[in-house]
Amino acid sequence: MLATINGQPCDRTAVTPIFMAWAAHFINRTYRDYYLDGNVLVQAQLAVVRAFNIDQISAISDPWREASAYGMQFEYPEQGVGIPQDILLKTPADMSKLKPLDIAASKRMQQRVDSVAAMADEIGQTHSVLGWVEGPLAEYADLRGLEEAMLDLIDRPEMFHKAADVITQNAIDFAVAQIQAGADTIGIGDAAASLVGSTLYESHVLPLEKRLIDAIHEAGGLAKLHICGNISSIIDLMAQTGADVIDVDWMVPLDNAREKVGDNITLCGNFNPTGVLLQGTPQIIADAAAECIAKAGSRFILMPGCEVPQGCPAENLRAFCPVVDG
Repeated sequence: MLATINGQPCDRTAVTPIFMAWAAHFINRTYRDYYLDGNVLVQAQLAVVRAFNIDQISAISDPWREASAYGMQFEYPEQGVGIPQDILLKTPADMSKLKPLDIAASKRMQQRVDSVAAMADEIGQTHSVLGWVEGPLAEYADLRGLEEAMLDLIDRPEMFHKAADVITQNAIDFAVAQIQAGADTIGIGDAAASLVGSTLYESHVLPLEKRLIDAIHEAGGLAKLHICGNISSIIDLMAQTGADVIDVDWMVPLDNAREKVGDNITLCGNFNPTGVLLQGTPQIIADAAAECIAKAGSRFILMPGCEVPQGCPAENLRAFCPVVDG
């Protein structure tokens, strides 16, 4: 992982699939168990890392840890992501609800920090440990509702920026806590940014992501920027955030992505998680992985474009994960 990011030679391409619900089911637990019980998360992550010989263990789980700390309430179905009972930021007056978060007093945020510490203690000497925070626009959309968040960027940008200033500082504090617990890399999930286009991204989102990434670097960590969806119109701008790794979803050709970001940023991706990984044969998957490696250049980490789907056969994962010696 580090050799790839630093542009140094290494023996093979690093491999880092995003496991969440699949990891839970791998140890016969529910997805709800996985994201609400930090011990289950650690057990599931250790199991998949060891079974498939992958290079990074991850604390990624669901998008609601920070939102719960801000005061949002959720229903948690057994096999699905949490369902918000209501949004938090309904009117400009609700901006007063956004305050600095006390991580230790937030059960779900502290749980992630504790999970990072447990994973780092177990395999941090041999594997990358990935912490995770919600990106500024994604978190605003979580608290405000996606449609209203998109409209605010156009109609009430001052409202967005007032909220995003607090959100970004809380994300920094959360990222730093995970680095101090043993994470070498922090993933930033900002999926809503794929919907805004280059003009709005450059003026409203990029400066906030850069502020967060600068703070991660200052704390001694690496930053991985994950924006699901078609990022073709903004990937060159994403490179300006200072991210060490940029995840590229399956709908963006890797050779085009490389041309836009240059040779000094590590790309990570990107074959289709459903059309290839879930529905394909092992040979189709192996061919798709080889094509990604060929197109992406030397600074490249292999994974599906996004999360490993539930129900994916284990033999399909073994088609692109490193073979265990012996």
